[in-house]
Amino acid sequence: MSDVRVTVQRDSEREERVVTTGTTAADLFQGERSVVAARVAGELKDLAYELADGEVVEPVEITSEDGLNILRHSTAHVMAQAVQELFPEAKLGIGPPIKDGFYYDFDVETPFHPDDLKRIEKKMQEIQKRGQKFVRRPVSDDAAREELAAEPYKLELIGLKGSAADAAEGASAEVGAGELTIYDNVDAKSGDLCWKDLCRGPHLPSTRVIPAFKLMRSAAAYWRGSEKNKQLQRIYGTAWPTKDELKAYLEFLAEAEKRDHRKLGSELDLFSIPEDIGSGLAVFHPKGGVIRRVMEDYSRRRHEESGYEFVYTPHATKGKLFEKSGHLDWYADGMYPPMQLDEGIDYYLKPMNCPMHNLIFDARGRSYRELPLRLFEFGTVYRYEKSGVVHGLTRARGFTQDDAHIYCTKEQMADELDSTLTFVLDLLRDYGLTDFYLELSTKDPEKFVGSDEAWEEATETLRQVAEKQGLPLVPDPGGAAFYGPKISVQTKDAIGRTWQMSTVQLDFNLPERFDLEYTAADGTKQRPVMIHRALFGSIERFFAVLLEHYAGAFPAWLAPVQATCIPIGDAHVPYLAEFAAQAKAKGLRVEVDSSSDRMQKKIRNAQKAKVPFMIIAGDEDMAAGAVSFRYRDGSQENGIPCGEALAKLVDVVERRIQV
Repeated sequence: MSDVRVTVQRDSEREERVVTTGTTAADLFQGERSVVAARVAGELKDLAYELADGEVVEPVEITSEDGLNILRHSTAHVMAQAVQELFPEAKLGIGPPIKDGFYYDFDVETPFHPDDLKRIEKKMQEIQKRGQKFVRRPVSDDAAREELAAEPYKLELIGLKGSAADAAEGASAEVGAGELTIYDNVDAKSGDLCWKDLCRGPHLPSTRVIPAFKLMRSAAAYWRGSEKNKQLQRIYGTAWPTKDELKAYLEFLAEAEKRDHRKLGSELDLFSIPEDIGSGLAVFHPKGGVIRRVMEDYSRRRHEESGYEFVYTPHATKGKLFEKSGHLDWYADGMYPPMQLDEGIDYYLKPMNCPMHNLIFDARGRSYRELPLRLFEFGTVYRYEKSGVVHGLTRARGFTQDDAHIYCTKEQMADELDSTLTFVLDLLRDYGLTDFYLELSTKDPEKFVGSDEAWEEATETLRQVAEKQGLPLVPDPGGAAFYGPKISVQTKDAIGRTWQMSTVQLDFNLPERFDLEYTAADGTKQRPVMIHRALFGSIERFFAVLLEHYAGAFPAWLAPVQATCIPIGDAHVPYLAEFAAQAKAKGLRVEVDSSSDRMQKKIRNAQKAKVPFMIIAGDEDMAAGAVSFRYRDGSQENGIPCGEALAKLVDVVERRIQV
């Protein structure tokens, strides 16, 4: 045996260690129960990996992002083993880790039933307790084909090794560009093979290291995400480093389910997505229409105050416009098919507003004195999303963008971006969102137009503008649209979920494609810089985010009904009707519940409808010219003079106070 020198890297600290030949990563981190794998020379390795001289080794803890992925991928293998023990005819698809969990696809004759998931989970618990070892074994392509001859989907993956198709929906978890490996699940006592799967790894040392997991649901899924392939059965699960974390996650999911905008939209009679109209195409009911109108009206007012000019454009256009913009080259898959009109001319429903705004800019000569020119539109667009990704109002096929395009000089560019981003963040705060970070999306080297120099200048300008906000700035390499880099505003809602909100994109390319010009101070023709800016993203999606953020209990200024007047008896209805009339004269949205229900039932109905305030009156209130003022949380103030109650309502609404 000879000495092996390795370097243990922990964050910024390095420690030189001398070990002997055959020492594994498990030996190196012996006693550190939270370490589940190692990163050696930048690559993730199982703890069984034998260390070589001169290697730099980092411990991978189960709570890290890589550690969680390894935990969840290992749990997916346990689930697949449990499925094949219970359903021997099941053929294996793929089983990658995903955000907060994992899934595995199976080809089975009969879809899984919820009772099947209970049986599978119980079998997984048995396998977990057995403490089977995950043992990595390199194999040749031919040997893998021979061993997995009964698994047609694995054979297909072997054929894809190293190809572009390897990246398709989770396939990279199975095969890579290098050697193939099979992981054997081996009985810890006898050493007998219990199960095996084609996999790149790494995995946990043993099934006993899996602390806490739960199966969530099953669903249909096309093999490798393509509708052209066979539909398989996918089982989703989740796994966590501790039982407490699993419990907290399940409680979080329960809270998220209560806040689901589709559920609340139905319960509160705000919107629906009728089957007769089609998937991803919503209609807003009167109460939802009130919220949407108030959202839009406030946004319009703020835009007017900030120097934006309102424009309107049609819903459809000749296809040549999108050829000119480049959308038909880069975005055709997301567009509805063309309609042939006017003797064979292709017309498209617009997926974007920007080409039409360019035509407005170009409708006449422009002077530098007009810049920056800020064009704003609530423009409805249509995008053909696949049925599998359409989700209520958050991923729709028809939606209205609060879209702005700003045309300015290069000298104005940095200041305009700075004021635009500040405007965006301030307006989002007005709607009650306060926890932000920024994301900078840079050029996709395979999908862009324009020069590298223009992209570099645009990206650096955006970076400097973003950093001035004092918010965390996260890189998004390759995430930009084809025409320019962007800043996206990410916000966390009331239960900690992250949503992408506003986007600000800098574009040197579309002005070039549309040959946009303005006359400079020296009389020369110059090209404007174009800034794309969507504040809400879409009205529908922002509506859904706010609905879930507030769990339907909107602040009074946004609530469809701001106060419900509740008479104790029929004799008090006219008195409260007069109060409501005065409130409406002040622009408030107030209703009187004159139904035959008892007072307590009326209060419960108002609470169920999440009305911010209840105005209650009986004989004593009428005699004193007063009302009782009941808040949404159940607290109540009695004997408030009507004028004071009205003033309180007006103040809460005008100052957008959350109560």
